[in-house]
Amino acid sequence: EELPDTEIPAAPKKISFISSPLRAIVRLKQRYRVQKKSRLHFELPREKPSEPAHTRLLQRQFSKNRPGLYGSSMSFFNQPSFKTSQYFTFDTSVDQWAMNKARRKKKRRKSRVVLYPDKTKRYLPTEEKSNAKRCLLLLIVIIFFQILNAIENLDDNLQKYDLDGLEKTMHREVFGQKLAVESIMQLLKDYLATHIHNKPLVISLNGPTGVGKSHVGWLLAKHFRSVMDNDFVLQYFVIHHCPSSVAPLTCEIDLSEKISDMVTRAEIEEKIPLFILDEVELMSPVLLDTLSRFFEPNQTNEFLNAIYILISNIGGGEITKFVIQNASAELLHQQRGAEELLRVVQPVLTHAHPLWKSADIIPFVLLEKSHVIDCFLEEMRREGLYPDQSHVESLASQLSYYTTGDKQYARLGCKQVVAKVNLL
Repeated sequence: EELPDTEIPAAPKKISFISSPLRAIVRLKQRYRVQKKSRLHFELPREKPSEPAHTRLLQRQFSKNRPGLYGSSMSFFNQPSFKTSQYFTFDTSVDQWAMNKARRKKKRRKSRVVLYPDKTKRYLPTEEKSNAKRCLLLLIVIIFFQILNAIENLDDNLQKYDLDGLEKTMHREVFGQKLAVESIMQLLKDYLATHIHNKPLVISLNGPTGVGKSHVGWLLAKHFRSVMDNDFVLQYFVIHHCPSSVAPLTCEIDLSEKISDMVTRAEIEEKIPLFILDEVELMSPVLLDTLSRFFEPNQTNEFLNAIYILISNIGGGEITKFVIQNASAELLHQQRGAEELLRVVQPVLTHAHPLWKSADIIPFVLLEKSHVIDCFLEEMRREGLYPDQSHVESLASQLSYYTTGDKQYARLGCKQVVAKVNLL
């Protein structure tokens, strides 16, 4: 009988143990309904949009659920400072910020690039060695040796013709034509530096009588005969080789054969022949046309490797006039004066015949009295005479001169010097 009495109190304890969670669930459900109703009232359009939603929600909860316990604090929530969020801020974008953060994380994960799979070894692939660098280096070395070889060949060619000795001889024996001598030597050095050319070298020496043109031609012939065989130097004087009694066609055939034969033999021995044509102003038009065909660039290789020296008095009057007019300006001893003189002479020559268009024109200026005295001294030394300075000056004074200010230019240059010395 005592056993039922002991078991009866356990039942209310189990019922109370089960009902307490139910009561909690009911309370939570009621609170959820209250919050839902308050949210629906909060979303109505009649309320002020400027009042924060969380503030109104808290006020409703405090006023409905526990009005007595938080009565004193409701005056704090009704203050304007609470409505303006002076002490508290309620960020309504927390959920949005969390969603954006999750999206950024997803994007970052997507943007990650896996360079190597997990199962492979993580090391850089071996670079394939290209042969392009080696080929480029080899090409540079070959070009360098080619240039070096070309420079050595240039030196060999210039040494073979001994142009340094020729230049010293011309500066020593040609008086009053410093710029002309320098121009001639520069053209010869540039042309004789190699054996491959695209056109022959044509040098035209123009000026009045007795200024040293024929003497320069004689020095060139003498020098090249000494460094080459006599067979590769031709001095052609029009009065001697083609006198007026001979038909122009015969002179044309004779000159063409001489040039062709010499050029062919010189090409076999890899030498450059020299043709010195004096008194070109006396050549017939037929002979000038024949020469112009040899000057053209579109020929076989052997005719491109040749040097032609044309000596004439064409343009001598223009040169004399230019020298007399510019005697006081000192242009004759400057490169600018030589260029101006060339512009004066060139139209005259091209008007005489078109062959001068392919020629390098070098004008020879008038000689001063001091240059004529030097000619007398040099000629007397050749004849074995011991000249007296006063005697030489008296011989030079017997010649005629152009007088401009304090300068005197010989009308006939040194042409009469040889005749005067022979009379001594």
